[in-house]
Amino acid sequence: MKNRRTQLLSSSLFILLFLFMVSGCKEKPIENNPNIIYILADDLGYGDVSAMNEEAAWKTLHIDRIASEGMTFTDAHTGSAVCTPTRYGVLTGRYSWRTRMKEGVLWSWDPPLIEQELTVGRLLQGQGYETACVGKWHLGLGWQYHEGFADSVDFSKAVSGGPNEVGFDYFFGITASLDIPPYVYIENDRPTMVPVKYTQSSSEYGWWRNGLTGEDFVHEEVLPVLTRKAVSFIDQHQENNPDKPFFLYFPLPAPHTPILPSEEFLGKSGTNPYGDFVLQVDHTVGQILKALEAHGIENETLVIFTSDNGCSPFANYPELASFGHNPSYHFRGHKADIFEGGHRVPFVARWPGHIRSASRNDQVICLTDLLATVAEITGASLDPSAGVDSYSLLPALLSQSEGPLREATVHHSINGSFAIRKGDWKLILCPGSGGWSDPTPGSPGIENLPPLQLYNLNKDMGETVNLGEEYPEVVDELRALLEKYIQEGRSTPGPVQENVPSDNWPGLSWMLE
Repeated sequence: MKNRRTQLLSSSLFILLFLFMVSGCKEKPIENNPNIIYILADDLGYGDVSAMNEEAAWKTLHIDRIASEGMTFTDAHTGSAVCTPTRYGVLTGRYSWRTRMKEGVLWSWDPPLIEQELTVGRLLQGQGYETACVGKWHLGLGWQYHEGFADSVDFSKAVSGGPNEVGFDYFFGITASLDIPPYVYIENDRPTMVPVKYTQSSSEYGWWRNGLTGEDFVHEEVLPVLTRKAVSFIDQHQENNPDKPFFLYFPLPAPHTPILPSEEFLGKSGTNPYGDFVLQVDHTVGQILKALEAHGIENETLVIFTSDNGCSPFANYPELASFGHNPSYHFRGHKADIFEGGHRVPFVARWPGHIRSASRNDQVICLTDLLATVAEITGASLDPSAGVDSYSLLPALLSQSEGPLREATVHHSINGSFAIRKGDWKLILCPGSGGWSDPTPGSPGIENLPPLQLYNLNKDMGETVNLGEEYPEVVDELRALLEKYIQEGRSTPGPVQENVPSDNWPGLSWMLE
């Protein structure tokens, strides 16, 4: 009974905190709240979607359908060039470097990154939505350990700090990337099985790290299993709660390594296994669209498809180039990099009756913008401490805005390097890629490169000509704006907020000069 009272008290305190963060309602621009589906691919490049790249070696028919029946954003960016930070930003509307995460990604055993921040799930729960997360989490979990063994996880016990505690009524998925152990499914707050075996693969495309694996977990079957679970959520919702809107956050584990296309997709792209896996991702998108049609709710649903960062070099860029395909399109770099290939991603949205079909938007947007977007759609007013890096995309989606929605956008690489984009100008605050492409951090000769890079992306989308010395006034303006965003704890208008302090901000050496 005491534990029950403690749980009730904890729940009451959370509800009070939530009501404080989502403070009332404003006038709604949309009459009825739509269902919302957010599909987040993993390591899919801008050039991998044929609607974005007329030179693509394959056709992503289902993703292209969203584009033809909706809007294509040509200048969409992730909050980071790697996955954990981007996922944090997607759900909270905040750049992840405002947290303890100043570089890199989390591992499966790391504690939760999201704490009391308002998330998209929490916001939509408060607006009457049924919410679900199906797929790759990769934002940390609170594991329980066997008594007396600090490094031995007890998989029979519940985990804390996961999706159920940050705004999702239902969760089914995996802890992190498909190449990071433990390889177990988690349903709501518990692993579906206690893993007792170890698996590892070292093949060129299908490799994963050695680790504990559940008996019900087969790497090659994970994407199909998650797809069925996502479709099942839609089916069950429509059967049990057809009058209630739903939010499905569907972060895919693909086409990230291990690159494991199912047998029916082998050879389908005419390139290599990565191309085949991309087409399986496209098929997954098609299954979601098919489920909406089966229930007759396609006109009542906002579907957004995008990716968490650029394509990984494990896709084998040289091999794909032999087929005339570049996952990064005409952009420099790839996953992990501060260059455009690291964080410019495909982004298409469909909402019949609201978004014009076959429309295009060239404004700079960021995946952190989802929180403010759904807040405006549903009429929720955000507390000043919430979504500090989130701008509503609704005016753009409804073709009601021609000017820039964002003042500027901050980019971040895997090693914590910063860049800032305003208009056509992009300032990079490091001498190289800040990631995995040449020149890499610490590589020979990098000390001889200019410490800053300035590019005009309208004239030089490939970031080939550094204009830093020619336009010192632009460098000074962008540096000052980035410093303001960092020091004020936000990039949107509002009161100053606090970042999580740290003695290790790898990307801030330029502020100490």
